[in-house]
Amino acid sequence: MDQLTEAADKLKLLGDKTRLTILCLLKDREWCVCELVEVLSISQPGISQHMRKLKSHGIVNESRRGQWVYYSLNVQDKPYIHAVLDYMPGTAGTLSLLNRQEPGRICE
Repeated sequence: MDQLTEAADKLKLLGDKTRLTILCLLKDREWCVCELVEVLSISQPGISQHMRKLKSHGIVNESRRGQWVYYSLNVQDKPYIHAVLDYMPGTAGTLSLLNRQEPGRICE
């Protein structure tokens, strides 16, 4: 039963459109918080709140480089999340749906 509860809790996070969009972007590469702010037009504190939830459930990894925080997917041991993301668009498709272009690397 614990496995079901854990999977249900993690899948609930995907019910939020912003978090699901972030995970779709992370399918292809790691993203810096500043890039996510630009692409999603959400404040940095807003992005950080979404990332905190995803990180607390072990769905994303965080790495700091100077003042910047980069995130990458961590779903190798979560086949149910991996399966959902397999049906979602990658970076190019997600950016197209958002009517955005991939940002230049402004945080390096």
